Amino acid sequence: MDNVSDDDNMPLNKEIKKNISEVSKVLGNSFDIVIREFKIGKNPIEACLFYTDGLIDKDLVHNYVLENLMIDGRKAESDEKISSNQDMYNFIKNSSLTSVELTEIDTFQALYQHLLSGDTIVLLNGVSKGFAVGSRGWEDRGVQEPSSQQVVRGPKDAFSETLRTNTALIRRRIKDQNLWIETQKIGKKSKTDVAIAYINGVVNEDIVLEIKERLKKIEIDAILDSGYIEELIQDEIYTPFPTIFNTERPDAVSAGILEGRVAIIVDGSPFVLLAPALFIDFFQSSEDYYQRSDIGSLLRILRFFCFFLALLTPSAFIALTTFHQEMIPTTLLTSLAAQREGVPFPAFIEALIMEITFEILREAGIRLPRAVGSAISIVGALVLGQAAVEAGIVSATMVIVVSLTAISSFVSPTYNMAISVRILRFGFMILAATFGLVGIILGLIIMGLHLSSLRSFGIPYLSPMAPFIPSDQDDALIRLPVWIKENRPRLISQIDVKREATEQPKPPPK
Repeated sequence: MDNVSDDDNMPLNKEIKKNISEVSKVLGNSFDIVIREFKIGKNPIEACLFYTDGLIDKDLVHNYVLENLMIDGRKAESDEKISSNQDMYNFIKNSSLTSVELTEIDTFQALYQHLLSGDTIVLLNGVSKGFAVGSRGWEDRGVQEPSSQQVVRGPKDAFSETLRTNTALIRRRIKDQNLWIETQKIGKKSKTDVAIAYINGVVNEDIVLEIKERLKKIEIDAILDSGYIEELIQDEIYTPFPTIFNTERPDAVSAGILEGRVAIIVDGSPFVLLAPALFIDFFQSSEDYYQRSDIGSLLRILRFFCFFLALLTPSAFIALTTFHQEMIPTTLLTSLAAQREGVPFPAFIEALIMEITFEILREAGIRLPRAVGSAISIVGALVLGQAAVEAGIVSATMVIVVSLTAISSFVSPTYNMAISVRILRFGFMILAATFGLVGIILGLIIMGLHLSSLRSFGIPYLSPMAPFIPSDQDDALIRLPVWIKENRPRLISQIDVKREATEQPKPPPK
């Protein structure tokens, strides 16, 4: 099919019929593109409206655009204010259209951009310019509870697929004039609106410039979700660890912005990105700050413990039962030997079978309809586990080890860090089956070196632990009370919120 208009910057024609013909041809006479021709004034001037059905608020277009043009145009002409088409254009611009969002357009590129974004286009015959009237009003699912990263105590609202709704949820929490939100369009075909939000004067300006530069370099046909942006602007490609934080919780994004981070909001995606992201961020939950500091600290330590439990439990079992039986108490070793007497596979193959089986069950539980997904997971885990033990394929202890590993992986508050653990677990199992505990220690050293080499927009991934920053330890492994915590992260923010040197920390109110 030939492209009717290769030059997107072609100016609008003065003849309205030619403009209508050009738009119809370029958009393939699409049924959802509505073209409404009408006349204005006693001495009729030809005019037309373009809008995309389903993306506009029809009541707004009827009551504040079409009705105003027809009535006000006739009234203005009766008062002898109109002598030419240009005069009518100026009257519409200054006195007739009451929309808050009114943009003049003079090229087809601007026309298509506004038309396909949900704005209404107004053109007059004899004038090579037109108006884009803000009339966006498509259906969305509104503000609902988050489906991931749920909390017992805290806000229950979540981001939606509408950019303006998401920015409003942030504005509602941060009523500061220094909260800046800038937008740009990314995607040659989709032209997706992507916004970055940050607090000027708090954010590190170098990070903002780096994010803007990386976004400008994106060359892709379409951006359908924030995951596209995350993959295209991340620092390190070949790493299992996420270097950009994503969340559907407005309170988590607002807290990140207040710390000096930059939020990246993609129209059409309920998940907002936060950069830079540190390793410890993926173990922190919003609920840590809504509970008392001692409870929040205990839960955070539990998450770190479960991270290593999910990562190393199968590999430690393989290493102990294969190479280091002397480290197992005699009574337990005798029990293990009795259980494994009829098992035909070595511990590594046994663990591999169970881990792969559980991963299949996990994916099946996610993809199946919600009504049967949980039932399949429970039945599959119980029936298959019990049947495998009775058939002598695996030992009962291995079922316990895999179950403990799976439960520990669910403790992670972020889904992408849990996936990283699932990937690395198999590598540690191979090392344990090959070298025993020496292999596990070697794997931990390699993982530590890799984590130390990672950066998130220039910020060390392991900070504030490596490099060790004493002033940032009040919200790292543990969370100190709010009345003690006084600084933003030093490496992320541009400034720190500090008390005067003579002012002593205030105790919590009684």
